[in-house]
Amino acid sequence: MRQLDGRRYWLIGASEGLGAALARELTGQGVHLVLSARSADRLDDLAATLPGGAETVVMDVTDEASVQAAARQVGRVDGMVYLAGVYWPMASQGWQADEAVAMADVNFTGLVRVLGQVVPQMVGRDAGHIVITGSLSGFRGLPGAIGYAASKAGVMALAECLHADLHRSGVDVQLVNPGFIRTRLTARNDFAMPFLMDPDKAAAIIARHMTRRRFARNFPTGFSWVFRLSRLLPESVYLRLFA
Repeated sequence: MRQLDGRRYWLIGASEGLGAALARELTGQGVHLVLSARSADRLDDLAATLPGGAETVVMDVTDEASVQAAARQVGRVDGMVYLAGVYWPMASQGWQADEAVAMADVNFTGLVRVLGQVVPQMVGRDAGHIVITGSLSGFRGLPGAIGYAASKAGVMALAECLHADLHRSGVDVQLVNPGFIRTRLTARNDFAMPFLMDPDKAAAIIARHMTRRRFARNFPTGFSWVFRLSRLLPESVYLRLFA
C-alpha cells in the first residue's frame, strides 16, 4: 500500500468537476495539494473550502511558457495527477476544427508539456508518483467522439509507455480510465450515459487506486469490460454494435 498522508501532490485540472472532487478526497486523507488550472478565482474558491487549504498555481497547459513557469513555482512534489481535459461531442460529419484541436491540445499535448517538467526531476531522484487520467472511450474508436476518444487513446498509450520504462524504478506510474462522470462536460451529451457516476464517487475510486501498486484502474468495472473486450471483436462486428 502507498501512503499518501503528508505527501505533496500537484493536481492539474483541479478547479471543478472530478478535479475538485479529487482535491477534497485527497485533502481528507492528509495530502498537501498544489492546485492548478487556468482560473485563479476557481482555484482560490476551492482551496478555501479544503481543510488546511492548498497552494494554488495558475497554469494553462496549452502554453509551454505557462507550464514551465508553473513548474518552477511548484517545485519538487511527491506526485502529480493530470485531470485537465476538455470535451465536445463531435462526429466527422460535423467537424469543428477549433474544438478538435483544443481536445488534442489540452487532453494529450498538455499532458506531454507537464510531463516534460515533472518526469526528469522524478527520474533524477528516482522517486515520484504520476497519475494520468484516460477514459473508457480510449480503448477503441467510437462514433461521435472525434477529438476526445483519439486524445484519450494517446493519453493511455503514453501512460503505458511511461510505465514500461519506469516500472523497475522508484517512479510509479498509474492510469485511471473512468466512464461517464456527471460534470459540466458530460452535460453536453444528448444520448443516454450508462452508469453515470457522481464526481465524488469517482474521486474516491481514484484516491483508493492511488494507494495501491496496480497500474491501471478501469471503472465502473462491469461497464469497462464492454470497452476492453471490444478490442477483440472483428471490425465488421464492432461497427455493427458500436457505430
